[in-house]
Amino acid sequence: MGNFDFQAIEAKWQKFWKENNTFAIEQNSSKPKYYVLDMFPYPSGSGLHVGHPLGYIATDIVARYRKLAGYNVLHPMGYDAFGLPAEQYAIETGQHPATTTARNIETFQQQLGRLGLGYDPDTTDMRTCDPEYYRWTQWIFLQIFHSWYDKSADKARHIDSLVAHFEAHGTNGLNAHHDFQGQFSAAEWAAFPDARRHEILLHYRMAYTAYTEVNWCPALGTVLANDEVINGVSERGGFPVERKPMRQWAFRMRAYADRLLAGLERIQWSDSIKEQQRNWIGRSEGANFHFQLDGSNDKIEVFSTRPDTLFGATFMVLAPEHPLLEQIVTPDRREEVMEYTTWAKNRSEVERQQEKKITGKFTGAFVQHPFSSARKIPVWTADYVLWGYGTGAIMAVPAGDGRDYAFAKHFGLDILPIIEGVDISEEAFESKEGVLCNSDFLDGLPVKAAITRTIQALADLGIGEGRVNYRLRDPNFSRQRYWGEPFPIVFRDGLPYALPESELPVLLPNVERYEPGEEGEGPLANVTDWMQHPDGGLRESNTMPGYAGSSWYFLRYFDVKNDKAFTDKGKEAYWMDVDLYIGGSEHAVGHLLYSRYWTKVLYDLGHVAHDEPFAKLVNIGMIQGRSSLMYRLRDTNTFLSAGLIAGKEVDPIHVDVNIVENDILDLDKVRLTRGGVYADSEFVTEDGVFRCGYQVEKMSKRYFNVVDPSDICNKYGADTLRLYEMFLGPLEDAKPWSTHSIEGCSRFLRKAWNLFADDDNKVMVTDAAPTADELRNLHQTIGKVQDDILALSFNTSVAQFMKFVNEAQRLKTVSRAALEPFLVVLAPFAPHFCEELWQMLGHTTSICQAQWPVYEEKYLAVSSIEYPIQVNGKLRGKVTVAADLSREDAEAAIMSSEEVAAVLAGATPKKVIVVPGRIVNLVI
Repeated sequence: MGNFDFQAIEAKWQKFWKENNTFAIEQNSSKPKYYVLDMFPYPSGSGLHVGHPLGYIATDIVARYRKLAGYNVLHPMGYDAFGLPAEQYAIETGQHPATTTARNIETFQQQLGRLGLGYDPDTTDMRTCDPEYYRWTQWIFLQIFHSWYDKSADKARHIDSLVAHFEAHGTNGLNAHHDFQGQFSAAEWAAFPDARRHEILLHYRMAYTAYTEVNWCPALGTVLANDEVINGVSERGGFPVERKPMRQWAFRMRAYADRLLAGLERIQWSDSIKEQQRNWIGRSEGANFHFQLDGSNDKIEVFSTRPDTLFGATFMVLAPEHPLLEQIVTPDRREEVMEYTTWAKNRSEVERQQEKKITGKFTGAFVQHPFSSARKIPVWTADYVLWGYGTGAIMAVPAGDGRDYAFAKHFGLDILPIIEGVDISEEAFESKEGVLCNSDFLDGLPVKAAITRTIQALADLGIGEGRVNYRLRDPNFSRQRYWGEPFPIVFRDGLPYALPESELPVLLPNVERYEPGEEGEGPLANVTDWMQHPDGGLRESNTMPGYAGSSWYFLRYFDVKNDKAFTDKGKEAYWMDVDLYIGGSEHAVGHLLYSRYWTKVLYDLGHVAHDEPFAKLVNIGMIQGRSSLMYRLRDTNTFLSAGLIAGKEVDPIHVDVNIVENDILDLDKVRLTRGGVYADSEFVTEDGVFRCGYQVEKMSKRYFNVVDPSDICNKYGADTLRLYEMFLGPLEDAKPWSTHSIEGCSRFLRKAWNLFADDDNKVMVTDAAPTADELRNLHQTIGKVQDDILALSFNTSVAQFMKFVNEAQRLKTVSRAALEPFLVVLAPFAPHFCEELWQMLGHTTSICQAQWPVYEEKYLAVSSIEYPIQVNGKLRGKVTVAADLSREDAEAAIMSSEEVAAVLAGATPKKVIVVPGRIVNLVI
């Protein structure tokens, strides 16, 4: 690369960008805006590996391109800094989470800084654990707490409007999303004591507390969300998880179920992510109706999407958590039923849904069939029925449902046919054709008509009605942790009251112990002085979950320094929504759903102008590790080079990829690794070297295949790393990392440098007019790369850059008009490299201030075609003819050319083959 010192050049331009605020956003700009965003990282102690920058480089390319194309670009970066890992580390080591988090962020900033990412400078230190940030997280919580959902207006409204309705009408005419049981008049409301009125409002507030069954992990000392529990153990650490009733904060997200579904139709997300959200929300239409308990006034309510199958119900199943279980179980079965429900309730929902073993207990109770009181249906309990979905009870129709069928077969329960007189087989319920014809009034009706008629019949009897149901639950918003946002709440006489905004932020106190309280409360419960609020009452000992700060951070980036509001309305109206959001698919129904919910609530309350946060979402594929393996001869301390293991019994052992180059193991270094465990091992080499095998798997410390991006930057430079990560394959696909393959991108940059400068770094570019071929090469590249960036097809852009350089070398291109625009097009991918050459070409401003070159299709027209000439299969020369000639005229022109005459030297060819646009074959 001539004298291209990439380390010096990268440091130079990173310093220049910082000192000149090159990537600062313009406020009050007349330019069109473009907001490109990464899912901001949690700063773990292990730092970044080369898989992490993939999305960051992609967004940087898009941001730089948009800036060159004339947009006002916001490309920010902050840190999701509250979370369980830092607290667990504090428990293990005694180090304060703030200390370790700050240290981890510093490591991330150093690693990201090496990559030349063009971040808005005001955002690069935004972190959710900063009191000036979580002050506004607490403020948003208060807005949700002080709101209720008006179903008539289909929006959240301030709680004062609900109070006004109660004062004027009581509950009469109210259409709200709530869980209040009962009614009252305006006069009764006026007569209620303040505490009673406050208690009633808690049943309507969008943020509320309730005792619920939660996933409690004693080892971690906290409640876990369902997606944090895998097969009955915690995702982090693999610790046992049990179900436990605890007082928790929750949001009434169910009120937004239909709007969350409808919003998916207006955003550019992948079909798979949309489908995951639809399934999580789980909208289903059907009927709610009840079964009368035999010999009792109690009723059991069920929801069914196929009420017409009611005539095929042969038993009923209650979830183990169903509150009626203890009342209806007969004395002779109480002990075994209660023992079973205790066992079942301690299993995670995922585990219960995936369990193939059939379990359940008969309660001894019966219900009456709604259309025939003489028909008695047994009531069971089983863990495959979930309390959180529907009513927590089902009518089991074994002829129409696979799990019901398996349950009935296992316990010998009755199975009625779908069509009367037709035998039931294991395949019958899967067809879902027809309706149960045990009733004359459904005989022969199509399914939809049968459902409608059944719902009407249930309504006529006063025992049911049509209903829309959702699988979506109100999300838990409490964690029994220290390292999280404190709630701006105090409890007086057992009721939660909001603190005034003037007391925000409610700061985290210092603690001596990070373990939870004796009853499972958060560690803050141990800080007795802090828990006691100066005005009386006890503070909330729980903290907010990790997703609190990440549910709104995108609204803060364009107004980071605002101390008057969480964001400026005018700025929000200009910058939102996010034009491109890039991150991992693991957040499909967690962060993405919560962010959409928070945005819609803020929109309803008039704080923002957009109700969807992310216009376009792209999920990146994982960069997998290329693990290196050395092979130990079984039951020995001898290792064989990979080429020597055929026919031998060997055990593959992972070895640190950082002491392996091009699959050659550094024997001196391996003997020093892992505390010298291999110091006395024998290594049998081949050809004097020890070759490792390899396999592709997740990049992890466990497999010793983690590659630090800073190490790659030190060896090859940031621009080479950026190009290589984009060249690996499509952004959304998984692809393996291979350090030795990065050499190709390094060679490309050296070849590109040599187009501009000689070995002494003397610029060779001239003001000569470009040829038609040079303009064609340039505009093919402009058009291709522009389309590729818009399509996020970065790997094909890198291929086009390589094609341009090869063609420019062939054409011996030195024209400024052909090479300068190429630098601008390459700049988003290799910014340091292009900045340096831009300056060498005489420019005094950053290449970031250049304009993206205009693509002109007219330059793609080909005026002539060069044909290689082969004689008896050997290349002997070339001939150029006009491109617009017909096949016959082209062949005539070729055969009459001086080039062909020179090759033939008077001989007459026996055969002439002209492949149009490709080649000339002569046989003599």
